[in-house]
Amino acid sequence: MSTNQKKKTDTMSFRLDKDILDKIRKESESQGVSLNVLANKIFSRYVDWDMFEPKVGMVPIAKPIVSALFEKLSEQETVELAKQIGKSIVSDIATFMKGSMDIDSFVSWFVTRMKISDFEMNHTVKNSKHTYIIKHDLGYNWSLYHKTVLELIFNDVLGKKIDFKIKDRMMELSFER
Repeated sequence: MSTNQKKKTDTMSFRLDKDILDKIRKESESQGVSLNVLANKIFSRYVDWDMFEPKVGMVPIAKPIVSALFEKLSEQETVELAKQIGKSIVSDIATFMKGSMDIDSFVSWFVTRMKISDFEMNHTVKNSKHTYIIKHDLGYNWSLYHKTVLELIFNDVLGKKIDFKIKDRMMELSFER
């Protein structure tokens, strides 16, 4: 969307519990954004993610627990988990949440998932090559799991090549769009 184009908006009013509204006002002040901006953020998160979580069987887990669980796995166990369960589950969840499975819908789903998880992400585009650098702090096996799942989905489902660099706290993925 160019900077000259604006998203269409509509006006609606709601009755909210006073305690909820007070907390939302306080949060908008702490973030330095208007109440409208925060409300849009809340509604966007709901329609993009939260309303689907229980439908696809996802549960929130604290990052230290995820890190500890992946740390207990060997690299081979991590790769096997990604191959046996990860590829089909991630593909099914992304398809259900986005309504289709193509490069645009999958990348949109993946980016939303990374943002929802509060990971730092840097996205650059050079010609048609997209590069995402994701800082997660969850250990090497977490990176290895996602590398394996994403390679399988990009290669087998989307018919695209994806390049990876993985480390303990970060992963970098690149692909042509």
